[in-house]
Amino acid sequence: MSTTNEYAVQDKVVVVTGAGSGIGRAIARAFLDNGAIVVVTGRRREPLEETVTDARNGHTLVVAGDVSRRDDVETLVATVLEAFGRIDVVVSNAGVHDGGGDITDLTDEDWALLRGVNIDGFLHLARATLPELARSGGNLVAVSSVSGIAGDWGQAAYNASKHAMTGFVRSLALDYGGRGVRVNAVLPAFTLTEMTAGMATDEESLAPFVDRIALGRPGEPDDIAPAVLFLASDDARYITGALLAVDGGTSASTGQPHTE
Repeated sequence: MSTTNEYAVQDKVVVVTGAGSGIGRAIARAFLDNGAIVVVTGRRREPLEETVTDARNGHTLVVAGDVSRRDDVETLVATVLEAFGRIDVVVSNAGVHDGGGDITDLTDEDWALLRGVNIDGFLHLARATLPELARSGGNLVAVSSVSGIAGDWGQAAYNASKHAMTGFVRSLALDYGGRGVRVNAVLPAFTLTEMTAGMATDEESLAPFVDRIALGRPGEPDDIAPAVLFLASDDARYITGALLAVDGGTSASTGQPHTE
């Protein structure tokens, strides 16, 4: 899927977290294809370098760091400002999944990881970048999940973390709209990434998910990236506080079983 020259993000300074693989990598490359200056960040430098391998010289910056660590996020922002002088778009994509199960089996360590990346990571990023976005008239796009607007069997902790993110998005849209900052979210459903690779190769495990998808197939990272580009672009200048489901129709269902 090509996303080249379709969105008004030329020369904008864009920060993408969790950009070393999957949806984050697709988003970063889509911004680069549309002429943005892209800063990619994540815990491991090597996959980040792979994300921007074919980028034009001078239009990328790789900053390794962990969004769950406030100091790492503050270092990220300082590095971007030193390099480019401003931040126009922030894509909060970094996220983790605990694997699910009964809440009584959730360990403190699993919850700490979920909270640290999915909730605290978003908080650290928003707190550090919103003042800069107010200066640039920029915007923040969160990659949340349809699990942030409804419930899933055996996913209470993950759902809670994603509900927190969508709650942040709506409230921050209200708080910062008057300062010229837009805050939105895209909500993928089941998407083929490294995180879901095990299920994707198991037809028996995958079938119930596909059965719930109106378009009849799982999402791919390149299905999500154009929605992020649109919300980040000047074409979406009157959209804020939106939770845009990019889920092949998954959230259109009432939950009733699929019948012919």
